[in-house]
Amino acid sequence: MADKPMNKSQLLNHLAEKTGHSRKDVAMVLETIVNTAYAEAKRSGEFTIPGLGKFLKKNRAARKGRNPATGAEIQIPAKTVVKFRVAKAAKDAVLG
Repeated sequence: MADKPMNKSQLLNHLAEKTGHSRKDVAMVLETIVNTAYAEAKRSGEFTIPGLGKFLKKNRAARKGRNPATGAEIQIPAKTVVKFRVAKAAKDAVLG
């Protein structure tokens, strides 16, 4: 079984240790980055984190689908979704 992924508290402790800054300061910077990403993706439709990836706001067209229980055809309405496209550098670092 694989190790458990790092949680937020562990991430904050790791970043504080690596940078020499307080855990509170690191938490504030991380929160600011997250809030900026949300606001910018909402405003312009995309937000790039260099070396990691890009948040994209996409419009998904209406389409027909099937109810898996009954097999009846249903209409799925159009909606806006958020996607994350991983940067090539991140793919290479994780997979390579």
